[in-house]
Amino acid sequence: MEVVTKLASERPVVIFSKSSCCMSYTIKTLVCDFGVNPAVHELDEMQRGKEIEQALLTLRCSPSVPAVFIGGEFVGGANEVMSLHLKRSLIPMLKRVGALWV
Repeated sequence: MEVVTKLASERPVVIFSKSSCCMSYTIKTLVCDFGVNPAVHELDEMQRGKEIEQALLTLRCSPSVPAVFIGGEFVGGANEVMSLHLKRSLIPMLKRVGALWV
């Protein structure tokens, strides 16, 4: 869990992903299209990826990817991020943490 906390606080937006996951790709694309430069951790390409994935599951992130952290806080997976976007809450949240300036 400490590894997740440390990685989640390294940038305003952090996404835990798997390179083969289409929902992870969708969320990464959405965030990047806003002009945000997130830290992306591809769990299937990391040495400690399985360990991190288990820690994400303890945060009730099911499925484990994508897992999105904004401002060091766990926001959720694809459903939660898309819901925030549709409610027009995602961009203000990104601005608040300094991930988006416009």
